[in-house]
Amino acid sequence: MMGSDGTEGARPTLQVALTRGFMGRCPNCGQGKLFRAYLKQVESCSECSARFGDIESDDAAPWFTILLASIAAAPLYFLFQTLLTSHFVVTMLLLVLIVVVLILVLLPRVKGVLLSAFWLSRLGRAAPDDS
Repeated sequence: MMGSDGTEGARPTLQVALTRGFMGRCPNCGQGKLFRAYLKQVESCSECSARFGDIESDDAAPWFTILLASIAAAPLYFLFQTLLTSHFVVTMLLLVLIVVVLILVLLPRVKGVLLSAFWLSRLGRAAPDDS
């Protein structure tokens, strides 16, 4: 049984850790913040002292974010082209605006999920005999 209070030996499930990361919270306890600024991760959780400063997501978060935004942009383009016939400039402006906002909203959430996954995988390597 996994505890969510960050006690010694208790480890959250993958789903719980990823959800907490998506919300910008510590994947271990769910209380502390994962970021001190928009994309700058904290060195360690203020509540449970879980370490995050040495975890690097590099370019993975922007790549996944662009992938998700592109998946949303393609159908929107066709929808706007159908609704706004002969207004290509309006369609492109709307689409660019929506995609930029979507990227700005998704980027810290995707990075939080990746940091949580990397943090959890590091725990798995540290204690391979846990089941």
